[in-house]
Amino acid sequence: MAETQKKRFTKDFTLQEPICDPGIEKAVAILKSGKLHRYNLAPGEKGEAALLEEEFAAYMGKKYCLACASCGSAMYLALKSAGVKPGDKVLCNAYTLAPVPGAIENSGAAIELVDIVDDYTIDLDDLEKKAAAPDVRWFMLSHMRGHIANMDRIMAICAAHDLVLIEDCAHTMGAAWDGKKSGAFGKAACFSTQTYKHMNSGEGGLLVTDDPELIARAIIYSGSYMLYERHTSRPGMEIFEGIKTMVPNYSSRMDNLRAAILRPQLKTLDHQCARWNKRYRILEQGLNKIDGITCPRRDPREEYVGSSIQFSLIGQEEMAIRLFLAECLKQGVELKWFGNKEPVGFTSAYESWRYFTNLPDLANTKRILAVMCDMRIPLTFTPDDCRLILEIIADISAKVLK
Repeated sequence: MAETQKKRFTKDFTLQEPICDPGIEKAVAILKSGKLHRYNLAPGEKGEAALLEEEFAAYMGKKYCLACASCGSAMYLALKSAGVKPGDKVLCNAYTLAPVPGAIENSGAAIELVDIVDDYTIDLDDLEKKAAAPDVRWFMLSHMRGHIANMDRIMAICAAHDLVLIEDCAHTMGAAWDGKKSGAFGKAACFSTQTYKHMNSGEGGLLVTDDPELIARAIIYSGSYMLYERHTSRPGMEIFEGIKTMVPNYSSRMDNLRAAILRPQLKTLDHQCARWNKRYRILEQGLNKIDGITCPRRDPREEYVGSSIQFSLIGQEEMAIRLFLAECLKQGVELKWFGNKEPVGFTSAYESWRYFTNLPDLANTKRILAVMCDMRIPLTFTPDDCRLILEIIADISAKVLK
């Protein structure tokens, strides 16, 4: 291992780029004003949260947007506002992160997990089979780690079985399928602005929809009190009148400080996505040249954002995978693994969500996650950093993998 020891990666896989100067300036202005709460406004003043909602709705080509405390809270509000009731069954792909089933469970609904296939996307045959059940009406599609399934077929399945689609776009802000933005397909879509996502406010979420009744309910659910008129990305006030005393307040709104940080980032989002993809393509091409490692082929209709990369150690046993991960970490390359029996950090496999009433046995999902590695690609990494990571992985795989 002497030669490998000379190659060490020293950058932090969790270190993001600093907030841009315009975001810092806006944040300081909000702090100096003291008007952090989104409804603390002067007469005629919109506020940063309202402006962010207008601007993100325009970016997405949607009528309405609601800024929320997190993507998880946005998903919960979307489910409740769409009409999901306790006991309803919600379909969801089995490869996702814990906030997605958490939002479904929080709504009181029952979770029906759908299998995945080798490119890490949802199994459309399993989806169609489960969508045909008479007690299924809702579908939370998680574009997990930025992998977008065939949206043409998904929309056909939804139409054939009267399935209401809500999209979890935590990892696909700025991405598209065949020219249509991810998040523009379903009845509602939810995005994340948590630190490791494509815009960074520490925590935060954005809910978009064209449905006036859904957004009206979501605004009241989010904690607008009777101040919903101060939202500018909303339908007419008459929509609120019939529901204002019937919808609870869940206090899930975003504040002006986080919105102020996000608005300048939205202006550069597409440029940042291109920077991620440059790094992703270097890593993807290099990983696919290493024996025993494969990155699934992506559909040419998928306009992804490569802020992380996943690859499979095909045919490897658990002991070899654990050794590979440990040796990579020694050399400074931090990889996550979805094959762990217990959740680790942000990573968990569906078998660890033991609050499910009926935990399914999804053989394909278990097989695929058992050999899947996952790596962040922060923009603090340069293209040369990506090449060094590849050298380290190639050296270690040659010595460790069978």
